[in-house]
Amino acid sequence: MPIGSIRTALRAGFIASASMLLISAAQAADPIKIGVTVTQSPPGSVVQGTQVKDGLEVAAKIINDAGGVNGRPIQLVVEDTQGLPEKARAAVEKLITRDKVVAVTGEHQSSAALAGMEVAKRYHIPYVNTNGWSDAIREKGYAEVFNPGNYNNRVGDAVATSMKALGAKRVVAFAENTDYGIGLAKVIGAKLKEQAPQIDYKFETLDRASKDFLPAILPLRANPPDVVIDIMLPPAAYIMMNQVYEQGIAPSAKTYFYDASGLADYPDFWQNVKEAGKGLLVFGLYHPKMSQPPLGKQVGDAYTAKTKNEPNRLLFQAADSLFVIADAIKRANSTDADAMIKALEDTKLVGTRGEITFSKEGGYKNHQWLQVPYVTFQMTEINQKVGNSVLVEEPGKPLDPSKLWKPTK
Repeated sequence: MPIGSIRTALRAGFIASASMLLISAAQAADPIKIGVTVTQSPPGSVVQGTQVKDGLEVAAKIINDAGGVNGRPIQLVVEDTQGLPEKARAAVEKLITRDKVVAVTGEHQSSAALAGMEVAKRYHIPYVNTNGWSDAIREKGYAEVFNPGNYNNRVGDAVATSMKALGAKRVVAFAENTDYGIGLAKVIGAKLKEQAPQIDYKFETLDRASKDFLPAILPLRANPPDVVIDIMLPPAAYIMMNQVYEQGIAPSAKTYFYDASGLADYPDFWQNVKEAGKGLLVFGLYHPKMSQPPLGKQVGDAYTAKTKNEPNRLLFQAADSLFVIADAIKRANSTDADAMIKALEDTKLVGTRGEITFSKEGGYKNHQWLQVPYVTFQMTEINQKVGNSVLVEEPGKPLDPSKLWKPTK
């Protein structure tokens, strides 16, 4: 080959190599797309969806500010489900087939999670359930589904223990007509039967789209129970709580009001629940007096700087959902679904609330972080911040009745 031709070929080869390097560098910097399904409009819980989205955005910023995952930034692709199963199903389908996300997370309502995860399973894409409490999500036994959030069996144990400690003889629960509400109401009944069979327990199922719950509430006026339990989400939960209080049933000198849904740390709680919230006992997944890993404080501070609101449990659950996905991609050194699922199964990550691992047992324990920390606290003043509430049950300790407050009438 003539010298000129050699030089031309070398030049061409150099240009080709340089181009390949540029393409490779560009590919290396391509964002990793994570699909997010949340409620951003009614009838689902918009306040929940807002908190979850904020938590994911805080976590994504922390990850990206630290250099991303294996040199690639995280990009969240958000879809509104309105809390409806059919919308959740369509959202996950779009995220996977059109947006090409490598995993889906953020779901915070059980019925929507149960619908969305079916699509994720069909396409074999990892699905990290942020806040769907229904045990049915786990009992499907899907390889693609992981649960770093709370679950109904955990709440059922907590409620049964609390009812015993309160010395309750008769308990009535109001549950919304969803997989979450009905599922938890049944689990509480089963746990009470195991741990305190002497307690008379029943639950009423209420339509979460309704604004009038008096037909179910009024019969309690003549014979109030020892405890009324809330198993509903806003806005229906706020309406029900106010109507129970206005009828003089709870909180009262006779009857405790126990919030099994953990609503008192929602930013709009006191805007919607005034006198009805004073004396409320709350199953809590976060309290400022709980000990947290350093990542929890980092996420909480970043959230307050972003929103001007106090941290809440959904913030931490959402952040942990993204952290476990990022950790799995990093350890797998891949966004291949099989590699990610294998890495997720071997998760051992200190997140915002403690060390997260996933159970390899079946049933409601499938791919579940079993040791989700919880507390019980009581709101003793109107407009009280959670940090100033009375911690009546610390993590790993029994409820202390001597710390309880009750109205005089």
